[in-house]
Amino acid sequence: MPADSGIAEAAAVLRTGGLVAFPTETVYGLGANALDARAAARIFEAKARPSFDPLITHLADPAELAKLVGDVPPAVAALADRFWPGALTLIVDRPAAIPPIVTSGLATMAVRVPDNEAARALIAAAGVPVAAPSANRFGQLSPTRAEHVVRGLGAAVDVVLDGGPTRCGIESTIVDARGARPVVLRLGALPVEELEDAVGGPVTVRPGSSGQPVAPGTLAAHYAPRTPLRLVAGAQPSPGDGVRRGFLAFRERPAAEYAAVEVLSAAGDLTEAAARLFDGLHRLDAAGVDEILVEPVPEVGVGRAVNDRLRRAAATFDPAG
Repeated sequence: MPADSGIAEAAAVLRTGGLVAFPTETVYGLGANALDARAAARIFEAKARPSFDPLITHLADPAELAKLVGDVPPAVAALADRFWPGALTLIVDRPAAIPPIVTSGLATMAVRVPDNEAARALIAAAGVPVAAPSANRFGQLSPTRAEHVVRGLGAAVDVVLDGGPTRCGIESTIVDARGARPVVLRLGALPVEELEDAVGGPVTVRPGSSGQPVAPGTLAAHYAPRTPLRLVAGAQPSPGDGVRRGFLAFRERPAAEYAAVEVLSAAGDLTEAAARLFDGLHRLDAAGVDEILVEPVPEVGVGRAVNDRLRRAAATFDPAG
């Protein structure tokens, strides 16, 4: 249903333990009442998400953080004040009100305030914090349109709020600022350079893990289409071996013939490239090709997060079959 007219009904679904997919500025989230362990369990079931991968708790207003967790570390409060609402997820100590299933048993909780009016209106109308990972099957492409949610999750979701394409197109940046210096646990839509400007110095970027994640979306293999995906150095000549291939280009279409081509930004704009990343991959995944070749984007600004997603997607590719 339309996001602007479906808030009240969707909020009632959340209050009664249901699942609601809703737009944010990053990607579509699959939401449940974060105070209800049974409702949170439905997220894991609907996504086929392993229980060890924690969820992000979403709030309607920055002022709700202190109400939920009590004392907020000064550095965390400063980043929230600077970037919320926005594409920044912060790590805090898990409050007693949040059941352990939401944090996968971790003593910490990931939390943010989305920069999307429909998302905040939904959370406010529900009257509860909302646990919400991306609204897709676990490990697959993140949804940036309502139709991606419907195609991926179908009847597993009680309500899908359609707010059109998301603005950022990739997930939030996750930061642990409880220590002496902030640590980026997941690259995302908020560039590291903006964080460094905010804190007045460099921040540590911690790579993902193949074991117990310390934050959502940090597994080494993730964000993948169903079609095998392979990173290449740049516009590649078609091998001419009869294999149907798609190509995801940064700014220029390859001269070689491919079965399907998507260009992220003809202007070379990294923000536009990020916003179109998953949408382009969804189209290539639906094009009936045997393999998707992808060239990386410049490793600066939000381009670092785009390349991070591409590397994780490519990590699922097994050339040996």
